[in-house]
Amino acid sequence: METFNLILSIFLGIGLAAAVGFRVFLPLLIMSLAGYFDVIPINENWQWIGSLTAVIIMAVATVVEIFGYYIPWFDNLLDTIALPLATLAGTAVMVATVTDLSPVITWTLAIIAGGGTAAAIKGNTLAARLTSSTTTGGIANPILTTAETGTSIVMAVAAIFVPVVAFVLVLFLFYVIFKFYKKLRKKGTPRT
Repeated sequence: METFNLILSIFLGIGLAAAVGFRVFLPLLIMSLAGYFDVIPINENWQWIGSLTAVIIMAVATVVEIFGYYIPWFDNLLDTIALPLATLAGTAVMVATVTDLSPVITWTLAIIAGGGTAAAIKGNTLAARLTSSTTTGGIANPILTTAETGTSIVMAVAAIFVPVVAFVLVLFLFYVIFKFYKKLRKKGTPRT
């Protein structure tokens, strides 16, 4: 049973890390609320994330982030700091949710699976926003922002309540990203 719980905690961390790739603070808020209400186990060194203070701070940061993406020039400013923040937050959610492993394994897993997942997703959302900004003059950015926020909510809630489904969604996202870049690469290859 302990192995099953470990796998679930890894799936939980990866699901939250993917959600962080869409919005940095929203999944942290959801994780903080889940920790506050004892819905999920939090690593003993990260118990502070489930405190009322953390919930309030994450709520304020979430509101600023979400509404910031609806301001045309401010969304691009947020994007400049979003990739490193998402990578750090993806690593943090993985460390906070994986319990009962040695610190070396936990941190290695957190950096590779948590930070890597968040960075990969955030990199693609940044590319989508840049494409939207250049092709529509930023007019489509609010639609993209709403889709990213909604996806972040779905991923974070799924990670908390059904981590296996969240992990499958992450695999699906990576498949879509892979197919997109494969198609893009094929399109960019000159014909001889």
